[in-house]
Amino acid sequence: MANCAIVGINWGDEGKGRMVDLLTQDYDVVVRYQGGGNAGHTVINEYGKFALHLLPSGIFRKDTVNILGNGVALDLENLWKEIEEVNAKGVAITPDNLKISDRASLLLPWHRDLDGLEEARLADKKFGSTKQGIAPFYSDKYQKKTILAGELFYPEHLKEHAADLLEWKNLTLTRVYGAEPYTMEKLMGWLDEYGSRLKPFICDTGHYLEEAQAEGKRILFEAQLGALRDLDFGIHPMTTSSNTLAAYAPVGSGAPGIGIDRVVGVVKAYSSCVGEGPFTCEWFGEEAEKLREAGGEYGAKTGRPRRVGPIDIVATRYGVRMQGATEIALTKLDVLNYMDRIPVCARYEINGEETDRFPFPVLLADAKPVFEDMPGWKCDISGVRRFEDLPKEAQDYVKYVEKAIGCRISYVSVGAERDAYIRC
Repeated sequence: MANCAIVGINWGDEGKGRMVDLLTQDYDVVVRYQGGGNAGHTVINEYGKFALHLLPSGIFRKDTVNILGNGVALDLENLWKEIEEVNAKGVAITPDNLKISDRASLLLPWHRDLDGLEEARLADKKFGSTKQGIAPFYSDKYQKKTILAGELFYPEHLKEHAADLLEWKNLTLTRVYGAEPYTMEKLMGWLDEYGSRLKPFICDTGHYLEEAQAEGKRILFEAQLGALRDLDFGIHPMTTSSNTLAAYAPVGSGAPGIGIDRVVGVVKAYSSCVGEGPFTCEWFGEEAEKLREAGGEYGAKTGRPRRVGPIDIVATRYGVRMQGATEIALTKLDVLNYMDRIPVCARYEINGEETDRFPFPVLLADAKPVFEDMPGWKCDISGVRRFEDLPKEAQDYVKYVEKAIGCRISYVSVGAERDAYIRC
């Protein structure tokens, strides 16, 4: 079984968590390689319903090792709370099944503070941040002004390094934003409280992955968000602050030499988006509210209503290309059960001309959707487990999307439960 990456093709929230939870049965190791606690992967299984923010979605498979790689924004406080919540539902999390890279940088409390302060300063020009500190964290990381998880094992060095960062960060907090400064006591207290709890999980994950590869173990890479939120290739500047692409997975996992043979791109049967930025296919009013309610489109981290609309073929085709997807999992097809006609955003119109090519970011504000309609099936498909048992209209919809985006659809989900899917 080849190594695999499960990635988002669109704006995120496509259903990656349920696909990781499903496919982990075929893999030995699951790795989160980028992002932080600013988004959630919803998983429903025999233990209950979970919205995971930092834990890899393979944590529910007892024989699977889960890794948080060096590319992750490691929030010790929220990770520990998440571990406690999952443990409380009967899922044992130990250093045997969860390993944290010693090269992962720590997201500190002041990163969350700065996120909120900057959003407040931007006012009506805000990015729609979840205020989990992601942008300030990655900014500090690329300035080489973060603490590595492995430094927790060297207390004297840690204290000296923390003091240097504290002096520098307080200049920004107090002189730029007029906020209260941090004290050494507060910072070290936080590091001691949560660092001491998570130190048993911290190790050289790069070495572990290299050994796993040598032993023929199968590795699954789990991405956060989607291609359109990628720092370099997304809808700049309304992106996340890390690389969401499959190509980054080996680097962010800790073992750059590991190859990926299979890329499962996850696409929702319609479109949804959390946060600000261009969203060409967006619906508004009653039409949007019906789709939002049918799909339960509320953010796993924030609970805020997601923006929704029909599937966007232009954006999806671009996402497939950016991710190098070898196959597609089409999720939430059952949500469209209620529709008489199913619109599809087939092309964009920009400055009076139609195009099927995803434009440079500055042109997106002027892009208008060009819709085509397909017949709906108007019945419950949640119990269907074979493609040929789907109504003809549902089969035609899947085939249309597959041809339009130029990538084979190998999975179709018809419900949130682990077994509610069709293998095509």
